[in-house]
This record gives sequence, structure tokens and C-alpha cells, in this order.
Amino acid sequence: MIIALYPGSFDPITNGHIDIATRASKLFDKIIIGIFSTPDKRLTFSHEERVELATRAVAHLPNIEVMPYDIITVDFARQVNAQVLVRGLRMSADYEREFEMAMLNRKLYPGLELVCFMASQEYQFLSSSLMKEVASLGGDIDSLVPKHVAEALRNKGVSKE
Repeated sequence: MIIALYPGSFDPITNGHIDIATRASKLFDKIIIGIFSTPDKRLTFSHEERVELATRAVAHLPNIEVMPYDIITVDFARQVNAQVLVRGLRMSADYEREFEMAMLNRKLYPGLELVCFMASQEYQFLSSSLMKEVASLGGDIDSLVPKHVAEALRNKGVSKE
């Protein structure tokens, strides 16, 4: 059984994230969406909220599980017996960052392979940060996130709708 870990802060999960997870779920036996508890960034949602939003977003995909974690990603990958780390690439800047991380991760966990998915064209521009900015300015985010995520953003006061 090949287990793949798709780690991130997912603050919140977007349709771009779901697209990557869905495509990965067709290649690997099990996908674990790992939601990191304390990324080095200002968060809109708590760790528990991010886990709940992601869990609801992928509930229709039977081989995907959402799990929280609060340790270094490669140690979490070992803990869940992941052989593959899944990442999405939107632009060349993503590639450069992922390349650096991949080299470090290979040193820390030589058995962990990196598989990068190119963002689908409709999501190449999408990031959680940009989506939250659009929402805060009253923009329409309904095509960018699942309905329950848009509602959660409105409840947080991020959206002016």
C-alpha cells in the first residue's frame, strides 16, 4: 500500500488544494492531508477549524484522511508510514521553494519521495492568502473554495458579503 502525505497549513483549504488531493488519490492507495498546527504565518482559522474544513471538503473521497500534526513534516511522514510527499506547483517560485525543501527532506528522510502536481490551469493563481484577500474586499470567492469554507470565512468576518 502506497501512502502519500499532502502537508500544509490549509488556512483554509481551497478548490486548488482539493484538485491536487483528488488527482493524487487516483495514483496512491491512501492520501493523508496533514494539517500543520503552527506554521510561521498569521492564521485565520484555528488548527481544529482547519482540520474540520478540510475533512468536510474531501469527505466524498474515500481514500483521503485528514490528520493534524505538530512535528516536523518528515517525522510526521514516518509516523504515518508515508512513502510519498505530495505538493502542488503553481509557478516557478513554488518550484524553487519545493526543490530546496525536497533536498532537505531527502537528507532527513531518504525513503520519502516527492511527487509534485502542476496546478490545474483554473487554479494556478489561487492561494489561501489571495483568496482571503479577495474575500476581505468583498469579492466573489464561491468558485475558489467549497461552499462551507466560504460560509466559514463569512462567519469569521473575512468576507464583506
